[in-house]
Amino acid sequence: MSNRFKSRYDDDINLFEGRWHLAQYAILMALLEAAPWLLGTYYLGELTAVLVWSLAGLGLMLISGHTGQVSLGHAAFMAIGAFTNLALMLRGWHFIPALLASAVTSGVIGAIISRPILRMSGIYLAIATLALSIIIEDVAIIAEPITGGVAGVFAPPIALFGMEIDRYATPEAFYYLCLAVLVLVTLGYLNLLRSASGRSFLAVRDSEVSARALGVNVARAKTLSFSLSCAITGLAGALYAHLAQAVNYESFLVLISITLLLQVVIGGLGSVHGAFFGAIVVVLLPQLIAIARDFLDNAAGIKIAAYPGMDTALFALLIMLMVIYEPSGLYGVWFKVRTWLQLFPLYRKGMFRRTRTYLKTERQR
Repeated sequence: MSNRFKSRYDDDINLFEGRWHLAQYAILMALLEAAPWLLGTYYLGELTAVLVWSLAGLGLMLISGHTGQVSLGHAAFMAIGAFTNLALMLRGWHFIPALLASAVTSGVIGAIISRPILRMSGIYLAIATLALSIIIEDVAIIAEPITGGVAGVFAPPIALFGMEIDRYATPEAFYYLCLAVLVLVTLGYLNLLRSASGRSFLAVRDSEVSARALGVNVARAKTLSFSLSCAITGLAGALYAHLAQAVNYESFLVLISITLLLQVVIGGLGSVHGAFFGAIVVVLLPQLIAIARDFLDNAAGIKIAAYPGMDTALFALLIMLMVIYEPSGLYGVWFKVRTWLQLFPLYRKGMFRRTRTYLKTERQR
């Protein structure tokens, strides 16, 4: 870990704190690249789902975590990206142009919608985006030539670099495709946060009044953040369609939007790492609960499966406890552990005790 003090302005905007920090991510990338050889088909599929949900979480993190605007309608933009990608591919488009078109379509629609919606804030903005998600569900049923209506549409195989990629036939190739898209989007996201636009997003999140006083065009910053957020979520929707292989309007219900919001809150609002930590919890925690249920059934004779909804109730309870006792999310836990290791033996009790603050983002926590 890097313990050096910041002595230059560039230290604040560099992607990596030092060589050790860079080495950590290099090791992580090496492990991710070796995953198809280390994991079985089932666990590789779960890891692929984590990548797709991480991408969707990055989209919501941009508007909620780094701009401070609540959204309960991002499942709608996943739907737009998914149906756009599949509709174009079924009409002969190559995968890469169709994938880019899904991001552009979601981003443009998000930019058009953002102007009236972002005049609101707080609970009113949440209700407006929730209504938007419900409207898109109805549009998905009506627009049958594009979405397949109630029956939905099946995802065609992906032809890329002379090979055919399919989630089930070639899970390794599909995993690498999702990993490549996620890495590129993450690098773009980090560079965006280092730019003037990214810093304007953070200023709007902390205090719109102060940001406006400093010359930030708040309406433009919100619109840009919302459109980019929708574009990233549209990319995730396109990959999700190929992950699920068949999608209809029920694949993007309001529950997906709520799950995405829980994901970024559990992972840690305002942190890029939080999108990844939250995705791991959302995807893997239900699987761990199912494994524990089967173990209790076989070893202790406790028939949890006899009580309908116990899995969901336990999942909700764990999330509730996490939100109550660690509001900063899993990234907050990791930050405290990392700081303790860096400062040991000088770490003191109560270092992370909350103090009075007047930033809007702090008041909302």
